[in-house]
Amino acid sequence: MAAELKLSESRDLTRIERIGAHSHIRGLGLDSALEPRAVSEGMVGQTSARKAAGVILQMIKEGKIAGRAVLLAGQPGTGKTAIAMGMAKSLGLETPFAMIAGSELFSLEMSKTEALMQAFRKAIGVRIKEETEVIEGEVVEVQIDRPAVAGAASKTGKVTLKTTEMETVYDLGAKMIEALGKEKVQSGDVIAIDKASGKITKLGRSFSRSRDYDAMGPQTKFVQCPDGELQKRKEVVHCVTLHEIDVINSRTQGFLALFTGDTGEIRAEVREQIDTKVAEWREEGKAEIVPGVLFIDEVHMLDIECFSFLNRALENEMAPILVVATNRGITTIRGTNYKSPHGIPIDLLDRLLIISTQPYTEDEIRQILNIRCQEEEVEMSEEAKILLTKIGVDTSLRYAINLITSGALACQKRKGKIVEMEDIKRVYHLFLDVKRSTQYLIEYQSQYMFSEEADEDDAAAMQT
Repeated sequence: MAAELKLSESRDLTRIERIGAHSHIRGLGLDSALEPRAVSEGMVGQTSARKAAGVILQMIKEGKIAGRAVLLAGQPGTGKTAIAMGMAKSLGLETPFAMIAGSELFSLEMSKTEALMQAFRKAIGVRIKEETEVIEGEVVEVQIDRPAVAGAASKTGKVTLKTTEMETVYDLGAKMIEALGKEKVQSGDVIAIDKASGKITKLGRSFSRSRDYDAMGPQTKFVQCPDGELQKRKEVVHCVTLHEIDVINSRTQGFLALFTGDTGEIRAEVREQIDTKVAEWREEGKAEIVPGVLFIDEVHMLDIECFSFLNRALENEMAPILVVATNRGITTIRGTNYKSPHGIPIDLLDRLLIISTQPYTEDEIRQILNIRCQEEEVEMSEEAKILLTKIGVDTSLRYAINLITSGALACQKRKGKIVEMEDIKRVYHLFLDVKRSTQYLIEYQSQYMFSEEADEDDAAAMQT
């Protein structure tokens, strides 16, 4: 019983850890005409910003823009990162999306420009096409002959495959028998065998066998029996990023370095050779470039050297779409004494398409809190939601979202099932927001170490 309890606890912990700040975002919430819906795909409000992001997204998908840069500018907690995440989800798996924080570049064991270059190349995809021979057909019968004495000889067998026009029997070796066993292939399955590697892929069940069983699992996929020849030449497409090709070619154990993350600095000569090879593939029609998106959060944390590098990198013919976000106003450019809007030099600002985000209204905060309650699987009464919305308006949306799980734990403590107003009040008094914390500091500033007020008092006492 104790073992069962521990197992359920570990499962619950795993599930809770997977709920992130933006895990409820599924896309930008736009219709086919790129008009933003009021509430859709986890997105609420910010209609003009979402529409602008949708236009950028459409141009990226059509391959019409590359080497462009977009700035998401707005106050803290107005959904800048959410819009970037929505763009990433809407692009799908085919288009590369790399995400870094501006402060990350200063903590890596490599130069700032090298880290930026690696991030750029993570956001550029290469779609490589190659032709391969495959055997594709419906399994009629699988025969496996096992030796009478264990270990006397290896297993042998035969598989009968058919298409709508022909049927053939293939002899199987020990490796192929093992592969068929791993994929759990049985008669009625439609499979594809790669002749070069021997890899077996189960495509689904044949429609002709759809009535074999009374009930099927939801994952069961039915496909038509292949037509024509059993052996076919098929075009296979692999999608990789330039960074992955760089790492694999930069060292003998490059493939393992991709998994460990220990890529180190990559020499410029290696990159030049790869760029030349990719250009050759493009000319031969073997590959095409897929410009992805590089998202840099907290872009004001970059210094003047990084901004100069970005200016130059955006002019490269294989540059991705750069999306940057900041919550700063007019502030100092890091590494200089000059001030500039958003802490970005004017020459780079001139290149940017600027999308501004607006503070959320009370109604929008209420809708966001509803979505977060569903995402975190917290049942909350209407009165508690009204109070939480009021707290979000008076303090900040982020603070109100943080109180959802805290309120659920307080409710659990009193053995309740629905979070009530008393639970929200309790956690509100337990955890301070910025305004109340600042007020507390002002009141008790003299009792803290290195406080300016205490220093002024000491200086006045010494003068007297």
